[in-house]
Amino acid sequence: MKGYEALRSGAAWLDVSTRGKIKLTGEDRARLLHAMTTNHIQQLTPGTGCYAFFLTVQGRILSDVNVLCRPDHFLLDLEPETRDKVYQHLDHYIIADDVALEDLGLPALAVEGPKSPAVLEALGAPVPEAEYSSLEWGTGLVARLNVSGGVGFFVIGQPDDLVSRLEAAGAVAGDAEAFRVVRLENGKPRYGEDLSERYLAQEANLPQALNFNKGCYLGQEIVERVRSRGQVHRVLMALELDTKEAPAPGAKLTVGDAPAAEITSAAFSPALGKVVALAYVRTDYAKPGTKMSLDGTSAEVRSIST
Repeated sequence: MKGYEALRSGAAWLDVSTRGKIKLTGEDRARLLHAMTTNHIQQLTPGTGCYAFFLTVQGRILSDVNVLCRPDHFLLDLEPETRDKVYQHLDHYIIADDVALEDLGLPALAVEGPKSPAVLEALGAPVPEAEYSSLEWGTGLVARLNVSGGVGFFVIGQPDDLVSRLEAAGAVAGDAEAFRVVRLENGKPRYGEDLSERYLAQEANLPQALNFNKGCYLGQEIVERVRSRGQVHRVLMALELDTKEAPAPGAKLTVGDAPAAEITSAAFSPALGKVVALAYVRTDYAKPGTKMSLDGTSAEVRSIST
């Protein structure tokens, strides 16, 4: 895995240009996005941002999204799998609104790891401090976003020579597998693996995506019903398993003879010497430290990254 140690103790970069970038302009852009997502968009100011979900009318997760508020537009950062469906989803609900959508094909690099701020500073780049915040850098943008669940930044619309400059400043080339393993070590879920339309918003166990003090939005009725009645029966949690063989998605864990959890993604962690995973855990067992078993292999519940 290229860049694994750098992600944990230094800085590594990864090309993330395949991630979706949708630009919203027009006077009604904040009102529309506020009515379409689970977080409070209308309170954002230029340079700030947030994490949110797009939901179906049944309250299930259509996509997650990083929302960046810029002076004259919103920029949505999305997983590659959700780029097209979010564009079509938004376009479907633009009726008389003064909103224009643009599907951008922007180059982007993730620069992540504990030394990533120092690497950017060495390049003379700005270093946004707050999560989901962004600052202009030349003709591009530096945003406090990450793939791996640790300290990290996306450099969006970067100059052609950025890779060589990053490496000269001490960053190491990473690969997707290294970023995935560190993501699971950090308990950070990813749409397409751990999140999907199979799950309700609260089952994802990501409270930073939800705001309960905003106006109506698509899927809110179900979210509010779940909140008021406490109807969640499973939540996403991190696990550690005492094995070196990563189980496949869908593997079931038990507590005694009782069904307890279902794995969504897993990988062997060289640093821990065991498998790390994300799984939907029945709420009766969704407490850090809870012990369970996968075909005789012991496992323990941890919190997910928030």
